[in-house]
Amino acid sequence: MVDEMSPIALYIQLANLLEARIKSGEFPPRKPIPSEPHIQQEYGVSRGTVRAALRLLRERGLVVTMPARGTYVAEKKA
Repeated sequence: MVDEMSPIALYIQLANLLEARIKSGEFPPRKPIPSEPHIQQEYGVSRGTVRAALRLLRERGLVVTMPARGTYVAEKKA
């Protein structure tokens, strides 16, 4: 869970939690990650926090977002 009292921004905490789930294989490559509303509810954060976390994961090369289709786990780099 995210820690609201942590000095680390909520979206960074959320991105790190989602990254751990991707790296563990819980979210496999080429499969969609849960929807924004699902992530909001699961972690008790705002939509803006979810979007910022997903943007950070895109910057890290861990996910790709396809308009009108959703966000998917990127294929592992060789």
